[in-house]
Amino acid sequence: MAQSAASGENRYDVVLIGGGIMSATLGTILQELQPDWSIGLFETLDQAGQESSDPWNNAGTGHSALCELNYTPRAADGSVSTTKAEGINEQFQVSRQLWSHWVEDGVVGSPRTFINALPHISFVWGDDNADYLQERADALRDRPLFADLEHTEDPAVIEQWAPLLMRGRDPRQRVAASKVDTGTDVDFGSLTRQLANHLADAGVDMRYNHEVQGLERGADGRWDVTVKNKSRGERFTASARFVFVGAGGGALSLLQEAGIDEIRGFGGFPVSGKFLRATSTAVAEQHHAKVYGLASVGAPPMSVPHLDTRFVEGRRTLMFGPYAGFSTNFLKNGSLTDLPFSVRRHNLLPMMQVGLDNTDLVTYLLKEVTKSRSKKIEALQDFYPDAEADGWEMITAGQRVQVMKRNAEGRGVLQFGTELIAGGDGTIAGLLGASPGASTAPSIMFRLLERCFPAQFESWRPQLEQMVPSFGRQLSDDQQLLTEVTEHTASTLQLRD
Repeated sequence: MAQSAASGENRYDVVLIGGGIMSATLGTILQELQPDWSIGLFETLDQAGQESSDPWNNAGTGHSALCELNYTPRAADGSVSTTKAEGINEQFQVSRQLWSHWVEDGVVGSPRTFINALPHISFVWGDDNADYLQERADALRDRPLFADLEHTEDPAVIEQWAPLLMRGRDPRQRVAASKVDTGTDVDFGSLTRQLANHLADAGVDMRYNHEVQGLERGADGRWDVTVKNKSRGERFTASARFVFVGAGGGALSLLQEAGIDEIRGFGGFPVSGKFLRATSTAVAEQHHAKVYGLASVGAPPMSVPHLDTRFVEGRRTLMFGPYAGFSTNFLKNGSLTDLPFSVRRHNLLPMMQVGLDNTDLVTYLLKEVTKSRSKKIEALQDFYPDAEADGWEMITAGQRVQVMKRNAEGRGVLQFGTELIAGGDGTIAGLLGASPGASTAPSIMFRLLERCFPAQFESWRPQLEQMVPSFGRQLSDDQQLLTEVTEHTASTLQLRD
């Protein structure tokens, strides 16, 4: 069927592309700030939160840098840098405040449906790694956001914290662990779907099974969005003053389609993930923590191994991984042509340079793809020595698209983390990258609001400060505010024992 011009019912102030945690977060914030704005959301799948926001598809840690060692690298002088860890923790505190606000306002239901208290533990073995973890603990405990961090090399204490780590372990092996009891586990799939239901109740036009296939700037300055209704096989055009591309791995191609200058030079390389999941409830019940180790040499930060308690739809589970895989899809439900079709003249050279400069990463991926099940079980047994191979099943997680971009010198580099891309006139924005993405969604969306809606932002500020009491301030600089915020969110989100 031929594409039709945008009708009155398909004209919006804002169009959100993708039904994940990013679009759901931005839509909920905008609906509260500007309830008179019309919003349309288009999602390819039949409900919200089924791609990267789903807890089986990577999202779920509640990244707050309490245990993730890739956020505390060694600096050039050999010391442990805490800058990135502090920044991520500050952003996660913003997330906790906004979620608390939504719980109090009835936007989402019981906190236990999407967030649970769970200790976060860093665990290493070997002399060099143990020395590093001790230095990390010493550096972080001086910072207000990490003041309650505990550290030990006593095997008996570690066994109390996480029994599976120590059972069957060689007593001669030097081990070390750091623990923070105020960590959490977040079911972002559940949170996303609750936000989506709220948006539907508030009058947002939620269109599932609708695939966005094109973006083009109209003569009137608005964005024409080409949409396919997959149920009917029909195409139509929607029109919007502002478009947010929150399509996960699909965002790169849509931003390229839009033709904005800001996407030039960006490329993406997909890395799929696999996890081992315990089939025994009895085993899962013996572990109550998120335990992160150190990534293998040459492995990307997203591949940091972890033995991970998760609560999915109220059910407690235990997972270990990730194991890297490879597919040319940019989404789990994407197309094998995603990677080749994303290569353009402007990003070919940066992508080639990244490949030449990261041969260790390429080697790592090749080893991971060809690794046997027995080798994967051996990696699990490094963490959990008594693990039995037949007690674990392999599951395929979501796709992560690693961002490649030009640096200040114009050379292609890997960009770890999340990248906000906004058009120069503020009428379009999108998100590339991965972890800590979902956990810091509110902070990312607040940056988007400031960049894309400068005329409204200052008038929104008082309301934003009601939603997030620390808005515009650093909790690490104000001990009284930090105490008030953490106490309030712990109570509202039911994170106390």
